[in-house]
Amino acid sequence: MNLGNIIRVCRKKQGYTQAELAKLAGISVSHLCLLEKNKRDPSLSAINSISKALKIPVSVLILLASQDNEIKELSEDQIQNLSQSIIGVMDGAFRQKNLF
Repeated sequence: MNLGNIIRVCRKKQGYTQAELAKLAGISVSHLCLLEKNKRDPSLSAINSISKALKIPVSVLILLASQDNEIKELSEDQIQNLSQSIIGVMDGAFRQKNLF
């Protein structure tokens, strides 16, 4: 699972700096930096706080962070298509400020 990378991608898509997201999520910038670099595993509380700050359901973050070998029911192409579709929906929602 690459949750840190997905948090970073979603943060950047919304135009937040690490400091802005950390403040919104109620965590330190250094902690967020370590999470984004996958040097720390986030607690459920941190995942929930970041999810709320990004206005993205936790389940979407987890799905996007899942690697191919973690989702055995779907083919690699299906996972890729689903991820691209979710990111496309998120892009549209971010542009309209009409987030989940």
